Amino acid sequence: MKRSLLVVVSTTLLPFTLCSSEPSAFGAGDLSNPQPYGLTSNEEVLLETKKDLHKIAVKSNNQANRVESLRERIDGLQSVVESLSRKSHETRVDINKLVEKNTQELQTRDEYEKRLSEITQQNSELSQANAASIEKIKLIITEMSSVVDNINATYVTKDEYNALVKDVNDFKDLVAKELKKLASTGSASAANKSFKNMPLGDIATKAKRYYDKKLYTKAIEYYSYLIEKKYKPARAHYMIGEMNYYRKNYADAIAYFKKSASLYSKASYMPVLMLHTARAMQKTGDKANAQAFYKGILAKYPDTKYAKEAQKYLDLMNK
Repeated sequence: MKRSLLVVVSTTLLPFTLCSSEPSAFGAGDLSNPQPYGLTSNEEVLLETKKDLHKIAVKSNNQANRVESLRERIDGLQSVVESLSRKSHETRVDINKLVEKNTQELQTRDEYEKRLSEITQQNSELSQANAASIEKIKLIITEMSSVVDNINATYVTKDEYNALVKDVNDFKDLVAKELKKLASTGSASAANKSFKNMPLGDIATKAKRYYDKKLYTKAIEYYSYLIEKKYKPARAHYMIGEMNYYRKNYADAIAYFKKSASLYSKASYMPVLMLHTARAMQKTGDKANAQAFYKGILAKYPDTKYAKEAQKYLDLMNK
């Protein structure tokens, strides 16, 4: 655009230049003079036209320069836009990666929190179960301590113990009288002779047979001899206590049960001994100790038929 404009100007000015090159002695009509004079009307028109064309050429050149500058600026802006576009694309890619990474991290976090929640719940349940077990153990220990204390120290009250001693002494006197009667008839001496000729194990077997047949008088005679000879005295006392229990001689039964428990507290018959002791105490009006023994059975033998019996009697006492 710039070159074509200059060419037009040059070709346009050429004829006028040639036409206006007429010789003048004083320089009149010289259009190339910066300050021409003596111009004809046509020359003045040409001069004005030349000036206008010059202005147009200058203005055109300025506009061409501006256009070129704008083009350069546009090219620069285009480069900037392309750079921004690339950066924007890269940013979008980075954002997508971050979103994907965050999504994975959130999923991992959700799984972690879920697992943590499950572990917390399990720990809570385990803590509750442990607390319940500890409370149960404490209760059992308390009840066992109570039972042991009752057996070792407060099995019965002092007055009841004295009464039991009196009952035992009366029972011994009664047995002594019966033995004297047997001696007078010769049967006692014969029995003693037969005991002396028999092994203690056989005497214990016969005593059990008499017990099973509910021949309690004969069975007591045999078990008393075994006690005298210190042959399994804990069991012998227990068996005599059982027979007194079934005869409803509750005071005597309690005395023999106590002696049996003091001799061997881990015997297999201990649940029965404790249950019948509690029943005998209940029958004699000693409800406090009876309840203690019932609770002791529940604590020490919880999954047995004796525990069920003890619970039944406790429920009846609490009504």
